[in-house]
Amino acid sequence: MSATATPLRPRRRPPLAPAEPSLVLGHGRLPRVLAGTALAVLAAVWLLPFVWAVATSVQSEQDAASPGLSPIKGAFTTEAYRQILERGNVTVWAFNSFLIAGLVTLITVVVSTLAAYGFSRGTFRGRRTLLAVTVAAILVPPQLLVVPLFEQMLLFNLVDTYAAVILPQVVAPMMVFILKRFFDGIPRELEDAARMDGASEFRVFLSIVLPLSRPIVAAVAIFVFIGAWNNFMWPFIVTNDPDLMTLPVGLATVKDAFGIQYAQSMASALLAALPLIVVFLFFQRRIVDSVATTGLGGS
Repeated sequence: MSATATPLRPRRRPPLAPAEPSLVLGHGRLPRVLAGTALAVLAAVWLLPFVWAVATSVQSEQDAASPGLSPIKGAFTTEAYRQILERGNVTVWAFNSFLIAGLVTLITVVVSTLAAYGFSRGTFRGRRTLLAVTVAAILVPPQLLVVPLFEQMLLFNLVDTYAAVILPQVVAPMMVFILKRFFDGIPRELEDAARMDGASEFRVFLSIVLPLSRPIVAAVAIFVFIGAWNNFMWPFIVTNDPDLMTLPVGLATVKDAFGIQYAQSMASALLAALPLIVVFLFFQRRIVDSVATTGLGGS
């Protein structure tokens, strides 16, 4: 007796779960229009002080000081810029700012990456203690170190030198900690494979770790450069020679020497910020990608 084969019934696929609505914009055109409008309003609010500064800098002192809410109160003039450029040695101050900020960035990146790699991969005695001291140093306000640092500069006869401006700024515990946390996430198998091929520890650091850490290193370099360029307090304290002043310090001395003048104040602020604006325009993709990749925007 032959048994008849029962036909197989196709299995029913479970119904697909409905797509979750977008948490940011939602569906439809209206949420996107509202989001775009909100972003445009926030951008306008953020740009308003910059527009006000530009408008004030191209007016006469009398018009800039006159009461009123309108940013444009008189005729267009570049007198404020001419006065700043004539009374101050802006070219020398700009060169000093580029030189100091560049050297601070270079030394800080080199020292911080090496220290972070040592904390991340090292097994030496006292590593945890040194790491705890480094993290604790993040909590120390820089204003608290002004007097001890200035006494050290006097002791080593470094006041009114480039070294006095540069060396205290290259110690960056925050950057060491950020780099160390990034290095911890790099797979150690890649380094072990390089060591099996005969690579030294320094070769592993240069050929394996650093290439994988380009986003975080670029972000650290960007923020260190901006901080060194905008640093006003320490260069102001440790330099008296006008030929060694940075751009923010030099422009402040010109402004203070002739009293409060609104047009010249705005012109000097824009002159000090202009190089950073140019750098951002040329490297904005790298800056945005570095911040997005590493999450340093809130640090």
